[in-house]
Amino acid sequence: MRVAVLGTGGVGQTLAAKMAALGHEVMIGTRDVQAALDRAEAGWGAMVLSEWHAEHPDVKLGTFADAAAHAEVVFNATAGMASLDVLEAAGAKNLDGKILIDVANPLDFSKGMPPTLSVCNTDSLGEQIQRAFPGAKVVKTLNTVNSNLMVDPSLVDGGDHHVFVSGNDEGAKAEVTRILKEWFGWKNVLDLGDITSARGAEMLLSLWLRLSMTLQTPMATIKVVS
Repeated sequence: MRVAVLGTGGVGQTLAAKMAALGHEVMIGTRDVQAALDRAEAGWGAMVLSEWHAEHPDVKLGTFADAAAHAEVVFNATAGMASLDVLEAAGAKNLDGKILIDVANPLDFSKGMPPTLSVCNTDSLGEQIQRAFPGAKVVKTLNTVNSNLMVDPSLVDGGDHHVFVSGNDEGAKAEVTRILKEWFGWKNVLDLGDITSARGAEMLLSLWLRLSMTLQTPMATIKVVS
């Protein structure tokens, strides 16, 4: 499958590497390819992009628009407060009719750690994206776990924990559920409902951050028992 990953940080690199290893045609999107390759520093959990790309030469690099146009499925792995601007750069026409898997969180670091949510309770980043790009089939998922767990849930408790999906399009959610299970190995995928349920998934980040700080590991996750 042709896949776009928007964002070159740790989450984007982890997702792209996994899907390329599975044989998918992956393109990472960034604002300026050469500037990204020239950058000598990397964010938390990421490699310097030029070094990462040398290890993963099968992953193509392009602009946000290049990547979105290339893809059948698009992953938004950008910083949440920049996501709408990034998707605008990707272009609505390149997103129309496509599944847009939103793994981002609206984290606001302006007051230091731990970050707060720039939107919550009555709205969510997932909803904002769906409103801004009505032609896309937005599915919120994977935003409640560390990037390593996104692509290999077996790293904690053999994978006996949950990931969530939210979205308005039932067919898109079914396809994303298939991707989560067949590509990444998720056993437990829980459909929370329409895109408004992304509010709950995004607000779980406050709990996840505190769990990670208390347990001193980012490999914290959630298991639903009923």
